Parts: sequence; C-alpha cells; structure tokens
Amino acid sequence: MPLVPPPRPAAVPPPPPPGEPAPSALLQANTPEWSVGDLAAALKRTLEDAFGHVRLRGEISGYRGPHGSGHAYFSLKDGSAKIDAVVWKGVLGRLRQKPKEGLEVVATGKITTFAGKSSYQIVIDSMEPAGIGAWMALLEERKRQLAAEGLFEAERKRPIPFLPRVIGVVTSPTGAVIRDILHRLEDRFPRPVLVWPVRVQGEGASDEIAAAIRGFNALAPDGPIPRPDVLIVARGGGSIEDLWAFNEEAVVRAAANSEIPLISAVGHETDTTLIDFASDRRAPTPTGAAEMAVPVRAELSAQIHDLGARQAGTMLRRIERERADFRALVRAIPGADAFLAAKRQRLDLADARLRPALAANARDSRERLNRLADRLTRRSPVIALAEARARLAGIDHRPRTAILRIIERRRDRLGAQAGLLGALSYKAVLARGYALVRDADGLPVRTAEAAATAARLQLQFADGAVAAVPEGSSSPPSPRPRRAARNPEPSAVTGSEKARAPAARQGSLF
Repeated sequence: MPLVPPPRPAAVPPPPPPGEPAPSALLQANTPEWSVGDLAAALKRTLEDAFGHVRLRGEISGYRGPHGSGHAYFSLKDGSAKIDAVVWKGVLGRLRQKPKEGLEVVATGKITTFAGKSSYQIVIDSMEPAGIGAWMALLEERKRQLAAEGLFEAERKRPIPFLPRVIGVVTSPTGAVIRDILHRLEDRFPRPVLVWPVRVQGEGASDEIAAAIRGFNALAPDGPIPRPDVLIVARGGGSIEDLWAFNEEAVVRAAANSEIPLISAVGHETDTTLIDFASDRRAPTPTGAAEMAVPVRAELSAQIHDLGARQAGTMLRRIERERADFRALVRAIPGADAFLAAKRQRLDLADARLRPALAANARDSRERLNRLADRLTRRSPVIALAEARARLAGIDHRPRTAILRIIERRRDRLGAQAGLLGALSYKAVLARGYALVRDADGLPVRTAEAAATAARLQLQFADGAVAAVPEGSSSPPSPRPRRAARNPEPSAVTGSEKARAPAARQGSLF
C-alpha cells in the first residue's frame, strides 16, 4: 500500500498545564511503527506506481564493463543530478547500442529502488544514442577503430568479375530493392541470382546480414547450390537509425573477410555506412550495384562483333603483306642455271686435272714396285737364311761349357742351404720327441699358466696333431680341423748358440 504521511495539526496547541503530558508526546504515541523492510517495500511500491517506465537522457558515467555475473552497472548524469542504472545480462546482449563511458544516451526503463543501499535506480530495457550528433560521433569512433585494424585498406579490395555466372544478393525479400536489382539485371545481362533474405533494420538485423555474407562464402564451388561469383548487399534509403545495422562491427568484419568480391549498395547516393569502406566496390544505389555487377549484353555483342571485324581485317592485311613479301623474295632468288653455273665450271676444271694426276700416280706406283722387285731379287730370304745357318754352325762351344759350370755351382749351393734349413726347422725338433702346443685359435702356448686357462689345446707331433683338454676343464676335447699356425716357423738359431744352450731349456721352441 502507498505510504501516507501522518496528519499535521491545524494550529499549535497551548502549552499543557503543569503535570500533564505535552501534545507531541501524545502524537508520537499514536504513530504506527514500521520495520526497515516494510518501509523499503512501501517506498519501492510508491516509486514504481508513480513513475513506471520512463525515458531518461543523460551521460553514462562509471561504466567499467559487464560485471562477473554478466550484468552492467553504471550511472546516468547531467549537469545537476545523477541516478544509478543497471542493465541485466539478458538485456545487455540485445542492446543495439552498448554502454560506453561518456556516451550520451536516451535510456528507457523502470524506476525502482534498491533496499540494500537505500537508493533508487533505473533498470534499463533499451538504449540509443541521444540525437544525430551522438550517432555520428559513435560512427566516427568506430570507423577510426576499424580503419586502424586495416579493414579499409585498398590492398584488400578485389576486382569485380567481368561477367559473373551467379550473383548473390543479401537484402530484404519484400522490399523494392530486390525488384530493382532483378529488373536491372534482366535489362543488362540476365544472370542467375541467389537471394539470402534478411532483415535490414531493427534488432538482430546486423547478425542476419553478417551470417548471410558468411553463408555465401561457405558454399562449396562444386556443391549442389552454386557459389556466387559476386555479392550485392543492398538496402533502400532511410535515416541514420534505419541504416545503423550496416554500421555494426559484425557486418563490417564479415564484408572485409569475404572471399567473394562484394558490392555495397546501402541507402541513397548521399548515405554512407561503414560497410561501404570494407566492401570491394560501393554503388550509389541498388540499381547501380546491378549495373556494376554485369555488362550490357547488347553493347558486349556489338563490341565482340566490332573486334571480330577488326580481327578479320587485320588478318587479311597481314596475308596481303606476307604475299607481297613472298613475291619479292621469289623475284630475288636466282635461276637454276645461274645458281649451278659456277659449280659446273669447277667440276669441269677438276675433271681436267684428275686424268693427268691419275696417270702420273700410276707411273710412280709402277716405278716403286719395280725397285722393290730388284731389291728382293738381290736380297733373297733363302740366301739370308743359308748365311745365318752357316754362322750358327761356326760358333765356338766354350760359352756353353762355362754356363754349365755356373749352373752346377749354384745347384750345389742350393743343396747346402736346403740341408741347413732342414737342420734348423722345428720339425726336426719334433722328430726328436718334442711337441708344439697351440690354443683353440692356433696360436702357440708358451707358459703353463696360459695352457691351464685355455679351453682346448692342440698338440702337434712329428707325425700329426691331437686335441687335448687342460686338467680341470669339464669339456672333452673335440676334433677340430687342422689349421695352419700363424707363425709356424720358429726363429732361426746358429749352431754355436744351439750348442751353448742348456739341455733343460730345450723344452721351448720359441
């Protein structure tokens, strides 16, 4: 229920007689008691019933971005007062104009109180910039921000195809814009058109436009739906508020990132939106966008006909010029007789010189043959052979006897050296009853310690070799193929040294 203040007295009562209570005390005793919560609820109901929904114009102050809960808290102020404001999480995502520090806005919402702070506030349902000046200031700031990212650079813009196979149009399907585009394409050069219907103003329009641009780019080139070669984003004229969807950051980024060349045709010729800076071409009107997309078929046919005629004339002139040049070359070529005259004369001269030269060569060859025959007659091989036999028969036999004596002396020396070798050979030692000990690898074993650690031993006697196992080894001897020792011949010793060696040391051959 609304809060009703207590009635005020009509006049100040006279002072009470001595000993009686004052009238103010009686009045306080009759005033009802309020709890803090009841008073806060009564104030809340009174404020909401008295004001309800209001539109407030003011400057945003104290905005630090969404709270951790997703809600936004800030203040609206003017030159003389300030009021707290709150935007709930669900409403903040739908706002076309997001809160920003220092921005002057017109906010629509409900006036209420917050008992936790004993304050009143406005719960905002919608918000928009206050006046054209604020819209333009916001537009210029967003333009500078996107330009700083390089989205408007000329290097990013691609040429529009001369004659696209398919044209994609992003616009409202019910307005006059799509009819103007289709009519203009039909007049100039009919092409297949794919229309992606979107809302071009109001809440959610920017998201639909950006999704349409991305959707056309997502089509596969060889898919069931043909991928457009050029896109037209179009809308009729309107106020800056009506065209604001084409200034949204999502639309501008989608246009800048489009792989398909894009023509923007938003509003009239004097209207400018941010998508115009991000697109590859800007058309003043939707009809102008259709004219940019395709050439005029009649003009193209006339141009092709003219180029064909010029090509045919050029080819005829080239053929005539080549024919004239060929005729001039034919006239400059000499005849066969003139060309062969010098060759024939040189051939006759060579023939005249060849016959005497052949006769002279034959005479010289015949003379050389006669001289060789005379020499052969005077120096017959039979005579030379007879003379050689006679000289051989008269040779003295003394050199042959000397050679035979030399051979005999060298044979005796060789026999003596062979006897010495047999006496010094280790085989002679083996013949006297000694044995040569080798390990498994065929190397000589010179000490008892080496023999005790060897796995197998081989004992070679004068008449052959046998395998042996050192005492203490568990593995029996196994026959191994006889292997030539690496150092079979012991070092040679002289006879005197052999005589001086004690008999006890003759057990080692090395």
